[in-house]
Amino acid sequence: MKFIESLKNVWKIEELRNRIIVTLGLLLVYRFGAQVVLPGIDASQLGGLADSADGGLLGLLNAFTGGAFANASVFALGIMPYISASIVVQLMGIAIPYLQKLQKEGASGQKKITQITRWLTIAICLLQAPGYLAALPQLGIPPSAFLLGTGFLFYFSSVTILVTGCIFAMWLGEKITDKGIGNGISLLIMVGIIATLPQSFIQNAATRLEGNNVMLILFELVIWFVIILASIMLVMGVRRIAVQYARRTASGGYEKSAMAGSRQYIPLKLNASGVMPIIFAQAIMFVPSWIGGSALLKDSTVGAWMQANYSDLFGFWYNVTFALLIIVFTYFYTAITVPTNKMADDLKRSGGFIPGIRPGSETSEYLDKIMSQITLPGSIFLALIAVFPAFIVKLMGVSQGWALFFGGTSLLIMVGVAIDTMQQINSYLLNRHYDGLMKTGKNRKAVA
Repeated sequence: MKFIESLKNVWKIEELRNRIIVTLGLLLVYRFGAQVVLPGIDASQLGGLADSADGGLLGLLNAFTGGAFANASVFALGIMPYISASIVVQLMGIAIPYLQKLQKEGASGQKKITQITRWLTIAICLLQAPGYLAALPQLGIPPSAFLLGTGFLFYFSSVTILVTGCIFAMWLGEKITDKGIGNGISLLIMVGIIATLPQSFIQNAATRLEGNNVMLILFELVIWFVIILASIMLVMGVRRIAVQYARRTASGGYEKSAMAGSRQYIPLKLNASGVMPIIFAQAIMFVPSWIGGSALLKDSTVGAWMQANYSDLFGFWYNVTFALLIIVFTYFYTAITVPTNKMADDLKRSGGFIPGIRPGSETSEYLDKIMSQITLPGSIFLALIAVFPAFIVKLMGVSQGWALFFGGTSLLIMVGVAIDTMQQINSYLLNRHYDGLMKTGKNRKAVA
């Protein structure tokens, strides 16, 4: 088979083979750390915490950490503080001139931005770690599980370990990016999500088998594969804008004839913002429930309604609000990450133009118009995939843990990271004159 032959070719390239081995080794270290329980906590009494993190918002957090959250592990915070810090720094880059200046300085500026992100990650960890430890008794861990009590010594040592664990996970991700294959931070999140998939599927399948619903299991798997294909279409979908490059003549000028230059394309992605709108919206969705439980509204009818409806990850009002926020944030994030003005300027400087559109401001306006047109269906499609787990739970009675893999952030991260990693492997194969892993790869013959 062609796929098996491609895998053999992967192993033949020494550099690619070494990078894959390094990646798998570092991922194994991360998964091992997710099983190491914090010192001073009895690992045999964590059943209550695991039950609390079986579904809902806590289930989502547990999925992102690969079960480390429910294990009270040294990696319980996962890599999410780093992701939060990256988002904050990216958003601050819009308003803070110093960060804007760093973004324009190339590699040296990016190095300083990375250092700022690391320090902000530590600050976020120092806020999240005590909150996580304080919540453990409310999440089902009995007092007898705290072998050293819950005094200053426990808090100081555990906060230190949780912060160190997050920094170590961040270091692993950077090393994978540098020495391995794929984006390290994204791979850590993906591996954490995949780690909880078998258990979620087995629990759901066991429930179905008790009711003799074998065909329902198969039907769920078919729907799962269909939603994966839909996610791949969303991630890979692009609108190609034809571009003409004028050819320089012997006299030093340019031939403006459309037949003279080379024809290329600007690929505008259907979903240029990736999973970021879902992450933004997910963060905002914690607010209504928190407001409903605040001292101001705690005993009121409105507060009770907000707590009841916005604490249910699969509830109607939660998902309606969630979908609307995703659409809004998709437009917002696309606007700040797709620099149509810069694209138009770069195109003009390189002697390129869009046929029928004048270079400069008209090209920028044209690209902005196209982005607005394709962002609407892209944002709606993204919102539908994000809320699809709620449909699965309500219509088919799928367990909440297994339903999280039918859409939302979990599935899109898995699909996006897998495609990105395969594309990198594909590039190595094509550069060494092998057939690629992906369908677009072409057999390239080595020149003797």
